[in-house]
Formats: sequence, C-alpha cells, structure tokens
Amino acid sequence: MYKHMQMIAALVFLLLLMPHHQGFTQQNIVVDHIVGVVGSNAILKSELMDQKIQVQTQGVELGDEPLCTMLDDLMFQKLLYNQAMIDSIEVDDSEIEMEIERRLRFFIQQIGSRERLEEYYGQSVEELREEFWDPIREQIISQRMESKITRNVSVTPSEVRTFFESLSEDEIPMVESELALAKIVIEPTLQVEEVQAVKERLEGYRQRIIEGENFRTLAILYSDDPGTARQGGELGFVRRGELHPEFEAVAFSLEPGEVSGIVETRSGYHIIQPIERRGEEVNVRHLLLRPQVSPEVEQETINKLDSIRTAIMSGDITFRDAARQYSDHRSASSGGIMVNPYTGTRRFKTDELDPNLFFVVDRLEVGEISRPMQTATEDGGQAFQIVTVRERVDPHPANLQQDYDFIKNLALKEKKDKRLNEWVKSRLKGTYITVHEDYEHCGFDHDWLKYAR
Repeated sequence: MYKHMQMIAALVFLLLLMPHHQGFTQQNIVVDHIVGVVGSNAILKSELMDQKIQVQTQGVELGDEPLCTMLDDLMFQKLLYNQAMIDSIEVDDSEIEMEIERRLRFFIQQIGSRERLEEYYGQSVEELREEFWDPIREQIISQRMESKITRNVSVTPSEVRTFFESLSEDEIPMVESELALAKIVIEPTLQVEEVQAVKERLEGYRQRIIEGENFRTLAILYSDDPGTARQGGELGFVRRGELHPEFEAVAFSLEPGEVSGIVETRSGYHIIQPIERRGEEVNVRHLLLRPQVSPEVEQETINKLDSIRTAIMSGDITFRDAARQYSDHRSASSGGIMVNPYTGTRRFKTDELDPNLFFVVDRLEVGEISRPMQTATEDGGQAFQIVTVRERVDPHPANLQQDYDFIKNLALKEKKDKRLNEWVKSRLKGTYITVHEDYEHCGFDHDWLKYAR
C-alpha cells in the first residue's frame, strides 16, 4: 500500500501536465479499449498509457511491470470514487474552479505565459478548463473518500516505539543530512520620499489606463510582481480570504473593467482592475510598485544587524532573546526558529533551502552566526537577515532520540495504509470488477483478479 499512496500523490499532481489529446492516443500506435472496470467506472488503454508516460517523464520508478503498477493504482482510485458516489460525497463547483485556477497558474508560471500555454496545448485556457473539470472533480472526490476512511487513524507514542522496534536493521530508513536554523530579520524603513515617488508613478499609469492605454501592457512593462507581470498582472480566480484584506475589499467592490485608486498593502502599492466575478471568487489584474530602499537605509539596516550579531557573540544577549526583541519576522515569538514549509518541522534537508541561503549556512559551524545578508519578505519585499545553525544532523539510520517526528509519520502512514488495505478488501466482494486478459499476469497489490468477472 505504501507504493500505492506514493503513486496516487504523483498522479494527482501530474494528471494535468498533459491532456489526453496530446498523449499516447494521438500516436496511432494503440487501438483504444477498456483495460479495467471498477463499479461503473472504466479505465481505457489510452488513459493507462498517458499516465505511464507522464509519471515516467517525472522520473518516478514503476518497477518491472509499469503498466501493471499503473493499472493497480488507477483501479484503486476508481474504487475510492465509486464508493464516494455511493456515499453521496460531493464537491462544490467553486472548489473545482479554484483548483483548476491554481493548477493553471502553476503551469503558466512554469511555461512563461498564458499565450505559450495555449500554444503548447493547442487549446485556449477556457478549453483547458473544460477538459480539466471532470478529472479534477474525480480527484478531489476520491481524496475526500480516502480522508474519510483514514480520518480517525492516529498513533500513540507506544505505537511509534513498537513500529520502530519491529523494523529489521535493513528496514530502518536513512535520514538525510539536515539543518536546524534560526534567523533575525529586519525590514528597512522606507523613506517618505520613496513612497511618494511610487504613488506618483502609479497614479500616472492609472491615468494612462483611464485615457485608453491597455492595463495588461503596462503591467507587463512596469509591475514589480514577477509572478503576474508576465500574465499582464492577472491573478486568476481567487476566493475571499486569499488576498490582503485591503486588496480584497477593493477587488470585490469594483465592476469588471473599472480601475481602482491606489491601494496600499504589505506587498506595496497597487492599482486593480477586476476582470470577472463568480460569486465569492474574482479574477483581477493588478500593477504593483514597491518603493525602493535607498543605499543609505540599506547600510543602516546592515549595521544594526552587525551590532546585534556582535552582542550575541560577546554573550550580552542570546540569539533567541535578540530575535524576540529585534526581528520583524513572525518567527520572532519562537526566538527566530525557522520552520520548514514543506514538512512543518524544524529541520531542513539541503535541497529544501534556498540555494543562496544554503551556500551561506553550509559553511557555518553549530552556533556560528552569518554576516547580514539580503533576503525577501513573504510578500516579496526587501529585508536583511542573520542566520545561525542550531543543529547539524549528518546522514544516519533513523533513531527515536533524534528522529521521533520522522518515525511517527512513518508509523502513521503504515497504519493508514493498513486501514485502506482493509477497506479495499471489504469492498471488493460487492463491487463489479473486470480486468482485461492482457493484465491477468500482473501481481497486483490488491485482489482485483480474484473478484474479476
């Protein structure tokens, strides 16, 4: 089951990387036919081959029988979906639309522009939205069914210990090299003159738009938001609560095509133009300008961090207390401790750190403090920081003393996998199953063949 869960995670992310019309079925190599049925849900050979190509393109190992592995995983997903339909699990259209928009934004960011995405797939974005609708709906519903099955599964400390002690020496996983870090971040104080200059520039762009110039063109040329500038400032559909409150209030109050006045948020200064609104979702474009920090203020900030660093090294104050007293980052309350956004833990693998930060901290000893370095705030603004290495963990076999959270997650996953496996067995007898004869040799993880008709 562990393999199944890895594959499902990969498929959920990869499904939309290549619509079926671009896939294997267009190569005129395979005559399409049904390779498996679970309940009322059929799996086509073209679907199987498209998924195989997509996953292998990402370097995911599928074993000696990749088509068997893919079919096993797809039938498992169909079983989840089939049960979800029986249990009347549904999902709001708005949630599907939000997920489609999220993925489209990701693809546009990766490929460079909306136009290049449309050129690559030979379809408009609206056509892609329509094509993505059913697969994403099925994915979300299947995920909801899986969560329902495992929602009450948890592990106690004694179960974690039992799980770890049950592992043979060869089964104990290796923990990669990891770092625990803390930081003190100071955001430079903007000068009034710089703020005024930005507002004047932004008002100038606003007047040009009102007089007939294209908002999209000006955003491409002048916006300080690199994530949206290439799309003409377009955000894609977002829901209430996903934007800065000041930005959101204006975005939902204007009619499509209207141009806002200057709106200030933590990210900087904006002008906003709604494109379309769908209930509690809105698609807008914006042009963002950020005041530039003068060289003099930059140096003042660096000097302040240098003074803090010196005080810590001389023993006048601890790094933890200095972070609480001086840091502008939300981690100040925890003494500057950095949390890994990928895992939620306080450790980072080397590839989970920004390369510029890793280049600095990789040369530090435990307890040593970096020189001040430039960084970006969560809103994309300019800041400076000093960083210390709290702990350096060399590669080693996992143990309960150092790696309890890591082992706990493995134990929880095993328990959830066991629950899912039991659930599958309980559903197979009462579910219509067929498997094409070409796959009767497969060593499936589940007993599809035993119950196939």
